[in-house]
Amino acid sequence: MPFLVFLIIFSLSFYLYYKVKYVRSRLPMERKLLSGKSSIALGLFVALFGINQLLLFDTTVTYIVAGIFIVLGFASAWAGYKSYRYHIPFAKEEAEQNR
Repeated sequence: MPFLVFLIIFSLSFYLYYKVKYVRSRLPMERKLLSGKSSIALGLFVALFGINQLLLFDTTVTYIVAGIFIVLGFASAWAGYKSYRYHIPFAKEEAEQNR
């Protein structure tokens, strides 16, 4: 369980890190790339939080809410991953043009 709490805090800190970088960035493709990364981190945070709640409590309501958190978290992480992979070439091209 402490390892799961460490992963939850780790993913939340990466989410905050990428959001700060997103706000400070001026390049549009870099912003989309950072948005994808932050979506991955937030999705992992929500999914890991759901898994943690599932392991801590054993009520029917907890199973339902934790299941929703896990599904939505992994769906958000998957969408963020797809967005990140899509925007990588555009961000590289944009970075080369702005050198």
